[in-house]
Amino acid sequence: MATDSLALEAPRSAVAIDGYRRHLVDVLLAWPVPLALLAIWYVAARFEWIPPQVLPTPEAVAHTLADLHASGELWDNLRVSALRVAGGFGIGLVAGLSLGTAMGLSPRFRDYVYPTFKAFSQVPVLGWLPLLMLLVGIDEALKIILIAKAALVPIAINTYKGIGNVPAAYLEVARVLRLSRWQTLSRVIFPAAAAPVWNGIRYGLTHAWLALVVVELLASSEGLGYMIVYGRQLFQLDMVIAAVIVVGAIGFTLDQLLARAERVVLRWRKPGF
Repeated sequence: MATDSLALEAPRSAVAIDGYRRHLVDVLLAWPVPLALLAIWYVAARFEWIPPQVLPTPEAVAHTLADLHASGELWDNLRVSALRVAGGFGIGLVAGLSLGTAMGLSPRFRDYVYPTFKAFSQVPVLGWLPLLMLLVGIDEALKIILIAKAALVPIAINTYKGIGNVPAAYLEVARVLRLSRWQTLSRVIFPAAAAPVWNGIRYGLTHAWLALVVVELLASSEGLGYMIVYGRQLFQLDMVIAAVIVVGAIGFTLDQLLARAERVVLRWRKPGF
């Protein structure tokens, strides 16, 4: 009995070690390109291959980040941006899951709604900006609506595709087992569609973050996007680059957090499922 247990544990340990090695290799391979770009930036700024008014040194950007942190200006603008993206993404998440589920489960509803939704989704966020500015002004409602729209589209499409692509064999098994409608949804359809739905949520958050920055660049007096515009207006390019770095770092962090959450939420899946 003990021998069998040890025999089972050995392959699991080998798989875990192999997975750790692959992860370590992936992490190491991710560093050369950003380090090379940083070196090129440092050399170009240090030897003034590009005028310092156009390309500040990495040290200047680091000092600006430290000053923005110490003054609280960075955190005040970050808080405003975080609240905006949280509100817009929350609305887009609920609306996208509801719409995608309805289109995936009801062919009649899909036939009525999907063509219009597809046309609606082809209009970029900036295309809606002039119309919404006339309808709701340039206050917070404008930003929330545009962020929600950006998040809604990938979430709804992935949810619809995920439910629609559930293998017919799964549904046939559910009929053979005489599962109720709710049992079929909760035990067959939703678990089978979980992976594409989660991918839609990840894309939705990414699009929401991108839309936030675009909206704040054009119609805002607060937020990380506004910091970029403000720095450009004052020709303080160290502030512009500092804000861009913060935006990129936060967007990357959000995506990685959702990737880790996916491994926890969908840990029941077999590899390759």
